[in-house]
Amino acid sequence: MINQSQLVGYVRRSNAGGEIKVSINVDAFKDCRTYTTADNQTYVALVINLNTLNKVLQGERVVTTICQNNE
Repeated sequence: MINQSQLVGYVRRSNAGGEIKVSINVDAFKDCRTYTTADNQTYVALVINLNTLNKVLQGERVVTTICQNNE
């Protein structure tokens, strides 16, 4: 079975290079699955590929994606 994911947003370095900018699509975020912890807090689990994030941090890539895995 192929692991599919839903695109939720993007990560990029700021022009100055000292910050990471995270952009989340509101409509996509609303469609994400949530989970609740034992202390009754609700979260959305999102993933960023570590290899491509490192390339963004090193300036080898401009942007990478933020997704939610549809398992």
